[in-house]
Amino acid sequence: MDKDVPTPGTIVAAFTEEHVQRLTGLSARQLRYWDRTDFFVPSFAEENRRVPYSRVYSFKDLVALRVLSVLRNQYGVPLRHLRKVADKLSHLADDKWVTTTLYVLNRKVVFQDPDSEELREVVSGQYVIGIPLKTIIADTERDVAQLRRRPAEKIGMIERSRRVAHNAPVVAGTRIPVSAIRNFHEAGYSVAQILGEYPDLTEQDVAAALSDGKNSAAA
Repeated sequence: MDKDVPTPGTIVAAFTEEHVQRLTGLSARQLRYWDRTDFFVPSFAEENRRVPYSRVYSFKDLVALRVLSVLRNQYGVPLRHLRKVADKLSHLADDKWVTTTLYVLNRKVVFQDPDSEELREVVSGQYVIGIPLKTIIADTERDVAQLRRRPAEKIGMIERSRRVAHNAPVVAGTRIPVSAIRNFHEAGYSVAQILGEYPDLTEQDVAAALSDGKNSAAA
């Protein structure tokens, strides 16, 4: 098999800086400052941050950033305090975080231990604002699905962009190179098997990619 063919099961959810801005409300300036100061570094980052798409975020990053956006931008929690919160959110993969609630009190975050149910900060009786992570995760999944929904006019089309895959032809509305689909086909994969590797594609997309590959070869 050609070395460019992705290994089955290795495709993961990844989000560009632009996606993160749209899904969290954070600005590019905030994201880059947080990265530069090691407050929040993307899960996938190039050493040279000047190259295109040098910052790529995971789904776990996205959920944590939505929480941090609420804490920082809506409730004015200081960055110094949020550094400790970010460290806690790095363990979001653990199931116990799905049912955890964060509270904001006097511009400080209070953490409720899911085992003991005790609050880490002293509660004075003032109104406490809850941020249930389970709700944020569900909202994030919904918004990600909407973001990835391709316009109907993109189905079965091939396009090029100097900002995507180094101007190589890709399936319209995605970052999936035509060459990857062609390599799967040449390796003996059926259309159904290719769609298994790329669930967001349609049979029309695969047919367009294979047709584009023949036209490119003829040229």
